[in-house]
Amino acid sequence: MCNQMVRLPSKLKPPKPKTLISLPTTLASQTQKSPYHTFSISLLQTHKLFSHFTQILSHAITSGYFTNPYISSQLLHHCLSNPDFPLTFSHTLFTQIPNPNVFSWNFLLRAYSHSSFPQEAISLYNQMMQKSVILDNFTFPFVLKACSRLISFHKGLEVHCVSLKLGFEFDVFVQNSLIYMYFQCGVVEFAQKVFDFIPDSVRDVVTWNSMISGYLQGGCCHHAVKVFGKLLRESDVRLNDVSIVSALTACARTELLDVGKKIHGLIVVYGLVMDVFLGSSLVDMYTKCGYLEDAKTVFDRLLDRNAVCWTSMIAGYLKCDMCKEAIELFREMLVAGVKAEPATIACVVSACGHSGALDLGRWVHNYSERNGIEMNLIVKNSVIDMYSKCGLVDKALKVFHSLTNKDVYSWSMMISGLAMNARSDDALELFSLMEGSGEVSPNVVTFLGILSACNHGGFVDEGFYYFEKMTRRYKLSPGIEHYGCLVDLLGRANLLVEAMDLIGSMPIQPDAVIWRSLLFACSRYGNVELAEVAAKKINELEPDKCGAYVLLSNAYASASRWKDVKMVRRNMGAEGIQKQPGYSFTEIDGLVHEFLVADRTHCQIDIICDTLLAMNVVLKSRAPELVFLDFLH
Repeated sequence: MCNQMVRLPSKLKPPKPKTLISLPTTLASQTQKSPYHTFSISLLQTHKLFSHFTQILSHAITSGYFTNPYISSQLLHHCLSNPDFPLTFSHTLFTQIPNPNVFSWNFLLRAYSHSSFPQEAISLYNQMMQKSVILDNFTFPFVLKACSRLISFHKGLEVHCVSLKLGFEFDVFVQNSLIYMYFQCGVVEFAQKVFDFIPDSVRDVVTWNSMISGYLQGGCCHHAVKVFGKLLRESDVRLNDVSIVSALTACARTELLDVGKKIHGLIVVYGLVMDVFLGSSLVDMYTKCGYLEDAKTVFDRLLDRNAVCWTSMIAGYLKCDMCKEAIELFREMLVAGVKAEPATIACVVSACGHSGALDLGRWVHNYSERNGIEMNLIVKNSVIDMYSKCGLVDKALKVFHSLTNKDVYSWSMMISGLAMNARSDDALELFSLMEGSGEVSPNVVTFLGILSACNHGGFVDEGFYYFEKMTRRYKLSPGIEHYGCLVDLLGRANLLVEAMDLIGSMPIQPDAVIWRSLLFACSRYGNVELAEVAAKKINELEPDKCGAYVLLSNAYASASRWKDVKMVRRNMGAEGIQKQPGYSFTEIDGLVHEFLVADRTHCQIDIICDTLLAMNVVLKSRAPELVFLDFLH
């Protein structure tokens, strides 16, 4: 039918071209060319002249050309390609086609499968089945896409059966769509069966990538790495950037550094261009594996760095507690003219909170608002945490109360922020408000903040009450940190025997932190016997660290056992253990300065020392019985 010329009745002959003032000139010569050629050229012109489309459509309807399946499908296709026309208009146009061919159905299926109404694609598919429309290999991917978005496993399984019945079991487009659909519906074993059924000669790079990314999105990162290895060993398919990026992401999440390095070598062997996608994936892999030097090497060699690359490197510094480096890199990012993203802001604000850089944290907060960066919940939670750690708990509360949809981390961070700022009563009151709101249920992080509040407030009975509520009412399993809070709580209250009994009854093996909490309390209250037990346990767990020796020495000193103090110090020297120097941070004009004990590397150290000496003179004149800052002499 598509090769026949449509003859129009005389009464339906198209009007003369002069009556169509702005109609494309190709229609004026339609008597000299076939109608298919005429409308194809005219519709191509509508990509530049959208105003002509409605005139061409009207002409096709009044002239009778619209009844031709080829012309009507072309009109529908260009209507769907034009963002000025709503999808409902295209659907209405489709319903006016007398006998739509499979191309028209597929055009509308594709539009709906990618729209906000994927269920309409399922409805169209059902109509095709009712009307016995002959389906092709383009129909199934669009329907399966809609099933994936709707997480409709049973409908997807039905479509799978139809595709097998019609002989598409070896069609790579259909099979790839089935793999994707089953992964999206969470039925991993079905996706694997589809993949195994496809002959290796049929599989293409999309097939392999669907398997790798499917396992990756499902949290099965080790399986994703195995599929990638199988691709390299058993298939002749040439991998692409998507394959490598997915494999690197899996290595980053599982911290498989050796595999990640081999993939880096593949990038060099294959001669792939180190673009921002590969570069940021490599940086992310190295940082999450703790190899910041390798990550920085890759980062520095990238010619084009987008916000994702910068954020990956900043997040790597933050993970390794290198907050100063993270902040400095953020400054370089702004100088380079790269606009930050919400993930960048969250990382930098967290770095400011950890290092106490309040002024810079405020500036970053204002920068986000000025530049229209989305202040999503993750960013606002980071802002709450930053203000709390920098001592502005009221500012943190203001941000917290401005949240419309608080999640469990919002509540937990605010409770912990109140606890660390010695507002234990407010923290417990906020927890009661959280329980009463019914918005979210507390988790182990929430109760860690509650126990910390009881710890700082000295609320022994309340601490054990909330610990019991955590385990019995909310069925949460306490971790080593929760037991550590209880031990510290008992130690601060001079209930050392009770703290020792708690450690002995723990279902978890106590770590050095718990023993150190007990040892600190023993040194504070002069309980030498328990201090010696705790110090012995710490030395077994951390033989190369000085903490146990220093605290045990303090315990002996508090009991006036000076010979034992000298013996501990002598043993430290004999075993080559040196006390780790303390350090502090201070922020001036947005810059964070770090100082170690007896550190003279700062460029203004002489001025700083002179100022401290002058302060020392003033303090000694007001309190002669005290001696300050003798280490400066």
